[in-house]
Amino acid sequence: MGIRLTVVGGGKMGEALVAGLLGAGWGEAAEVAVVEKVEARRRELRARFPGLVVAGDVQAADGAVVAVKPDDVEAACRAVARAGIPVALSIAAGIPLASLEAWLGGGVRAVRAMPNTPALVGAGAAAIAGGTTATDDDLAWAEALLSAVGTVVRVPEHLLDAVTGLSGSGPAYVFLMAEALIDAGVLAGLPRATSSALVVQTLLGSARLLAESGQGPEALRAAVTSPGGTTAAGLQALEERAVRAALIAAVQAAAERSRSLGDTRG
Repeated sequence: MGIRLTVVGGGKMGEALVAGLLGAGWGEAAEVAVVEKVEARRRELRARFPGLVVAGDVQAADGAVVAVKPDDVEAACRAVARAGIPVALSIAAGIPLASLEAWLGGGVRAVRAMPNTPALVGAGAAAIAGGTTATDDDLAWAEALLSAVGTVVRVPEHLLDAVTGLSGSGPAYVFLMAEALIDAGVLAGLPRATSSALVVQTLLGSARLLAESGQGPEALRAAVTSPGGTTAAGLQALEERAVRAALIAAVQAAAERSRSLGDTRG
């Protein structure tokens, strides 16, 4: 049984991807290799995934995922090229395809992705873009990998900065909202544990309703808002404080920051 996939980087995202692939029946543990430099971490991965190939160097495979920190991407790409791996998917933030292709060399086709942290619980949102030599089969391969830990969309590379500002950074906006709502519940008289439980379930339930009802956010918001009622009063307070405009500005600021980081790394 040969190695179908080498994951370069045994951190949280690399581990989440391996867990998602094996849990979805993508392949056997022996068909996946993880490259991890830290011996203690290698032991953890072997213990969690019996049969997984865990090594300190890049293993030859049908494809590779580059899941290391941005400063380590060049070395990882060069190691992938030396191993003769034909296609590589990078999930490293802010590294443009031009750089990936330069480090991988002409013999390796490149796909770039922008995932987000909910992939750690199998509920991620990712966008992918193919390099100059990447084929439709390569994009389908990358989609199949990332679909094991969430939803995947295809975009041109120039839109990955917008993806970064929206879904890449988006979990932080939601967590900030959760913090504020929990504090608001406490201020209104609820015990913190009670407020936290209610907020978490409210966010989870609202997201499921949005995903499964077939209705847009405007219709769902209107359904909760009775004329002159409590929700209308709360929404008025949010609009008076420009919460909608602040969220739009946050996405734009994060996207612009992503562009500037890409320019310095390109």
